Amino acid sequence: MATMATEQGTIFGMGMGMGASSAGPANAMHARAQRNRELFELQKRARRGPTPEVFFAKHIDNSRIVKADDPERRREMRTFAATMTLLFVLVMVYVWQHFSAIEVGYRVETQKQQVDQLMEQNRELRLAEAQLVDPQRIEQIAQQLGLNVPQPGQVVRPDGSGANVPVLAQASAPSMPAN
Repeated sequence: MATMATEQGTIFGMGMGMGASSAGPANAMHARAQRNRELFELQKRARRGPTPEVFFAKHIDNSRIVKADDPERRREMRTFAATMTLLFVLVMVYVWQHFSAIEVGYRVETQKQQVDQLMEQNRELRLAEAQLVDPQRIEQIAQQLGLNVPQPGQVVRPDGSGANVPVLAQASAPSMPAN
């Protein structure tokens, strides 16, 4: 096809070369248009062959066709559907377990952070308690408030030890003289 067009182009080129220089620009345009038409016809014939393409409309009526019932095919489809359902359920269980494990991991990390925060807070509270119960600090505050050291007998201990321990009164039943 390309060979034919090239051969024809060379023939047209030689003929055009002789007449184009003497005839002027209008004649050159006409020669070019003629050459293009001939090349187009050559390509058209090479593409489609000697016969033109003809298409016929064909109407097909499939409304009376009934599909035959195939029990073997139905059984295969049920087996396939059951297998796919089982596979889907297994994949979903795996995915659920995977995401649950990730969620539990996040919860564990959050609780570890909370434990660390609570341990730090506990340490700070123990330090504050140690500072608050320091005997020197308590003595300084008592002196600022005008409190003095207790005198002997002023201190009563809950366990009952000490010099001035109050005594609880006891009642005893009167005894009867024997006559």
